[in-house]
Amino acid sequence: MAKTGCVLVVDDDVAMREMLVSLLEDHGFHAHAAARAEQALEKVREIEFDAVLSDIRMPGRTGLELLGDLREIRADMPVILMTAFGTIDSAVEAMRAGAFDYITKPFKRDEVLVVLERAFERRALEEENRRLRRAVDQTSSFGDLIGSSPAMREIFALIRKIAENRSSVLITGESGTGKELVARTIHFSGSRRESPFIPINCTAIPEGLLESELFGHVRGAFTGAVASKRGLFEKAHGGTLFLDEIGDMGLGLQGKLLRVLQDREIRPVGSTQSVRVDVRIIAATNKDLRAEMEAGRFRRDLFYRLNVIPIQIPPLRERPGDVPTLAEFYVRKHTSGARRILTPEALARLQRCRWEGNARELENVIERALALSEGAEIRPDDLPLGTEEAVAEEPSPETLTHAAAQRRISLEQLCDLYIDEILQLTGGNKVQAARILGINRRTLYRRGERKEGRVRSGGVSPTSHPEGRT
Repeated sequence: MAKTGCVLVVDDDVAMREMLVSLLEDHGFHAHAAARAEQALEKVREIEFDAVLSDIRMPGRTGLELLGDLREIRADMPVILMTAFGTIDSAVEAMRAGAFDYITKPFKRDEVLVVLERAFERRALEEENRRLRRAVDQTSSFGDLIGSSPAMREIFALIRKIAENRSSVLITGESGTGKELVARTIHFSGSRRESPFIPINCTAIPEGLLESELFGHVRGAFTGAVASKRGLFEKAHGGTLFLDEIGDMGLGLQGKLLRVLQDREIRPVGSTQSVRVDVRIIAATNKDLRAEMEAGRFRRDLFYRLNVIPIQIPPLRERPGDVPTLAEFYVRKHTSGARRILTPEALARLQRCRWEGNARELENVIERALALSEGAEIRPDDLPLGTEEAVAEEPSPETLTHAAAQRRISLEQLCDLYIDEILQLTGGNKVQAARILGINRRTLYRRGERKEGRVRSGGVSPTSHPEGRT
């Protein structure tokens, strides 16, 4: 990367201070100097520095005390501490206090440059992450739902269309895909948002008790019914009742539910009186209800009553572009205190997983990684993923190059296709993409400008097939 950062050097040793300032300026950095911590704080309040390089042992306030002050003023600014009295204890203390890195004197000049380079890369990555998080909040989320893939955007658009009406909704998808989140988003996006949203898992309650739970009962209706009880339909009046795992409901109760959907009335167990209810039904299942109908385990008439508005949530393995967005969200959700970030290599590894447990499994992996890893960065080795946990089998480089050769793709087209794929995997994050590709970010930007120029001038699109085939 181009070295144009602004660095503050803090050291009471005049020779060391001047040497470091000269070294940084010779390598393209803008360097400022301070002899004491108090002077450094004054400069930081006046100038926006990209990094601070400070000695630990100085007259007055120490480098560690300065670090604490700087963290309060600019928590995102990397601080690198250096000392001639390096010990393991002081290194650990410095890192725990929030230092980016720790250098022991005497050091090689290149060591300082390498550490600063990494500090600038980290800051650029964090700035890009913040930009992406703002973008996620604005364009990749809807209610409690997170996702930027075309499939999730279609679901967002459908929810906006149906939120205001009372039609029944049937949500299908594998366990862990977020069916209840979709149901909640539908409810809280519409006019029923001020009324109750009541979820019930149809597999969590025995069949004999589920009817009473849904419709209520009167006193003496059965042994143990010492008082009348309102059912969930009455409690959800004016709002939404979410019937999770509807595919596990028994046939007898399916018939009673069908009558409620037809008549908009419920009859408590043991009562002869019906009660009018205004309830929107949203049901969900991970089963194939059409197969269940063929097998005689689910009523066709109930299926068509529920399936007025179907919503199919694709599994996470079919939308890998949502993995970085979800992973970043879960990092924020489970992080307290110090900022933690996923490296591009860690995100790439997460995207290669099949996620049989979908978003729920991804969240568990992120939570464990945050608990077990050390430092601000979560790297691939920090992720608790085993080969048995369905890391997708990848084609070999030989297979990929053979396929490209068979299609007679030019080297320039092949490069463009690969770069486009990496950009898609990183959600357009050029900092992460450049690190995965092993190229400079400026090279990536210049490549984008050249590509746009070729398209404007009528050149061949990099995704076009040779010989004019589509």
